[in-house]
Formats: sequence, C-alpha cells, structure tokens
Amino acid sequence: MSKPVIEIRDLKKIYKMGSMLVKALNGVSFDIDHNEYIAIMGPSGSGKSTLMNMLGCLDTPSDGSYVLNGSNVSDLDDSELAQVRNREIGFVFQTFNLLPRTDCLSNVELPLIYSGMKSSERKRIATETLEKVGLGDRLDHKPNELSGGQRQRVAIARALVNGPSILLADEPTGNLDTKTGEEIMQLFEELYRGGNTIIVVTHEQDIANHARRILRLRDGLIESDEPVEAPVLAGQNSHAVAG
Repeated sequence: MSKPVIEIRDLKKIYKMGSMLVKALNGVSFDIDHNEYIAIMGPSGSGKSTLMNMLGCLDTPSDGSYVLNGSNVSDLDDSELAQVRNREIGFVFQTFNLLPRTDCLSNVELPLIYSGMKSSERKRIATETLEKVGLGDRLDHKPNELSGGQRQRVAIARALVNGPSILLADEPTGNLDTKTGEEIMQLFEELYRGGNTIIVVTHEQDIANHARRILRLRDGLIESDEPVEAPVLAGQNSHAVAG
C-alpha cells in the first residue's frame, strides 16, 4: 500500500497572547491518502484556520509532526517551507487573489516562473491547464472581464499548474452565488475523479457534503472524522462549464 500524502501526528499550535497561552491546536492526528476528497469543518475558534495554515506550510507547529509526501515539514525554515509550498500545494482562496492588470494566461503562469521554467513551456502548460477548467477561450482576458465563477476557475488553474500533491481550498465558493458555487464544486468533483487530492476548508455543510470525508474540529481537537454517506455529485455526467 502506498503511504498517505499527509501524515499528521499529535500536532499542536500554541500562541502567546500577553501572559496567556492559547492552544489553537491541542494534539490532532490523522492521515490523508492520495486522491482523497476531504472537507475540514468547525465553528469559529475551533482551530480549522490554524490547521489549514499548517497543511499549507504557511505556519509551523509548536509540537508534533507533519509529513507531506514523505518530507517532514514540521522543522523546516521559512525558505524551505516556501519551496515545499510551491512544489506540493495548490491554493484556492475565497477572494481569488488574482493579479488584476494581468491576463488569465499570465496569472496561471506565475507559479511556473518561480520554478524557473522557460517561457514557451510555461505558456503551453498554463494554456492546457486553463483548457482543463473550461477557460481555453479566455486566455487574454483580465480578471475584471470575467464573472466571479470564471475568476475562481482561473485561480483553480493557477493552483493546479505545478501539478501539486494537494489542492487546498479555503471557502472556495464564499464569494459566489449558489449556482456558480455549484459549478465550482462540480469542477472539484471532476478534478477529484481525475486523481487530485482535494482538501476544502468550509463552514458550509452543503459544500462539505461534496467531499467523501468530513473532519470536524472543536476547541483545537478532532470532534469527528467520518465518511460522507451520500456525497453530492454535482453535474456527474456533464463537463466543466464556464460560469
């Protein structure tokens, strides 16, 4: 059997606030396998944002271990963490985080520039990735010429372009209307079926129900970690539609 893509053991994060110690994560342990689709839920203050920052290599734990694709990232310094982030993790944010004056193709190329790839190869891979998310006809459009759903598709293409180990999405439908949000969840379903490992951090149950497993946090601990009995299979028989 292949090793999990993520192995978390007794992960803790303690913040000092004045004279108080706040235990944002108080010893969580779990694995995520390759090509899993998992949602992380929890009320405000549960530790889910802290856990997302750990999984995304944006922060390091106070104690415990985090192994990502065979590398122990718990003890890395900032520059080593940045290298792991660029190579292993594709981020999708609620606010899209696109460069406003730059066209879709250049936005998606950005992670490849950091990896030192030559221009012609970058353009080819970025174009193919935009086609994969249904935006092959929008390469030269700037973000303000796109709908919210199309902007999120560009952000997803940018997250995928490096071929990361995991796709980490933070409230990916938070700025979208219900119909467009469903189209984005349909795209995640297609990416999952295509072999991607997807982690969605959300407070919305109907978004979490698209995943195959839900991990719930409360007070810095795992409250439950269970499969989704009947996942919502948005647009199961249709292809990506630009929304």
